[in-house]
Order: sequence, then C-alpha cells, then structure tokens
Amino acid sequence: MKKVVVKIPELIKEHKITLRELSRLSDVRHAALSELSNGKRENINFSHIERIADALNVKDIKQIIDLVEVQEE
Repeated sequence: MKKVVVKIPELIKEHKITLRELSRLSDVRHAALSELSNGKRENINFSHIERIADALNVKDIKQIIDLVEVQEE
C-alpha cells in the first residue's frame, strides 16, 4: 500500500525555520502543519501545499510531498 507524506520536517530543517515560522509564512494553521508533519492528518489540503511552496519558494512539488510504501496492518 502507498501513502502520500508531506515532508514538513525536512523542509523546516532545510530552510532553517521552525514550524511556527512556516505557519506564519504560509498562513497555514500551526496545528494543521503539525498534524501533516506527524502523519496524523488523513486528508491533504492542496491549497496548504501551494501556500507552503509559495512561502518557501519551492518549484518542485516532490520537495514537499512524497509517495512511500507502507506496511498494511
């Protein structure tokens, strides 16, 4: 089974910012970013992805999201 993951931890480390700073820059709620970061959010809001890309000047969506293989439970 495959799962889409949002690479928030990698992004904030690469850009040397905090989750709260990303929230401020992207105008996405801190709680939403935290849930995406921890894999606790089932649905991904594409406007969030667009705002993160704009805030961090990301040109390639693969820098933000990834498709990974997961074990079925």
